[in-house]
Amino acid sequence: MTSKRLTVVVTRRLPDAVETRMKELFDAELREDDRPMTRDELAAAMRRSDVLVPCITDHIDANMLAQAGEKLKLIANYGAGVDHIDIASARQRGVLVSNTPGVVTEDTADMVMALILAVRRRIPEGLAVMQSGRWEGWAPTAFMGGRIGGTRLGILGMGRIGTAVARRARAFGMQVHYHNRRRLRPEQEEEVEATYWESLDQMVSRMDVLSINCPHTPATFHLMNARRLRLMKPSAVIVNTSRGEVIDENALTRMLRAGEIAGAGLDVYERGYDINPRLRELPNVVLLPHMGSATIEGRIEMGEKVIINIKTFADGHRPPDLVVPSML
Repeated sequence: MTSKRLTVVVTRRLPDAVETRMKELFDAELREDDRPMTRDELAAAMRRSDVLVPCITDHIDANMLAQAGEKLKLIANYGAGVDHIDIASARQRGVLVSNTPGVVTEDTADMVMALILAVRRRIPEGLAVMQSGRWEGWAPTAFMGGRIGGTRLGILGMGRIGTAVARRARAFGMQVHYHNRRRLRPEQEEEVEATYWESLDQMVSRMDVLSINCPHTPATFHLMNARRLRLMKPSAVIVNTSRGEVIDENALTRMLRAGEIAGAGLDVYERGYDINPRLRELPNVVLLPHMGSATIEGRIEMGEKVIINIKTFADGHRPPDLVVPSML
């Protein structure tokens, strides 16, 4: 792969530093605007590129891969999550897939804590009153929320981000509990003083705050379904910065409206940006536009990982962040 510069097509605008470096190293085709490519545009981009650099808004399924032709050899995803790419079909066609794991761990964990604080302490409600000029002064019973210290935090998915959330939660005085496909090693549990629950149902029913930090897979789709949501205490709060499909959003909306769950902090949604309009109306819900990883430093580091994966591939080696079906 070293005889010519690779043709690299990028599907969305990236930080200037990343785009500049890509132009220096590759025959890079960059976007002039930041709208998502249509399905036809994405298929055409795959046909003319050696390497495609997509992101979470680009859904690459088996039918689209079948249209890619023989030129495409690597999909260097800009982001850690790859549930929008049919990895197995790509490998069958000889197309490698890489991602950018670990880069946004700390940024996303920060956002989990921000959402917990925002919901428990009713920060958006206070902000709305101040911005509208309706504040009439301090009152003993105004905007009373819930204390963070001493509460039980249940973490669903104790990977990199879940563990980073646990460290922060301990600093806030929260009691950390978790459910995971595999139990952590004893020394890992001891580091964050975490209690393991083999039964997700049993954990959910006892937590004050539940943080969703697992990926979206067939096994985790609607893992928090209506039945399991009903197990939560009426005073509990649920936070999701992972994937919207893990929660049955309609069931969650109904329970929040009925007061069967105290509040929610959401950065991701089951149908992308098509959010249940009834969810927007609720004062006990904090909604963010998928900004958990949105730091300048994190987005540049993601781009640097993409470049390393492409450059390593161009030099004839296995990309360091190669994704294989068994990893999912």
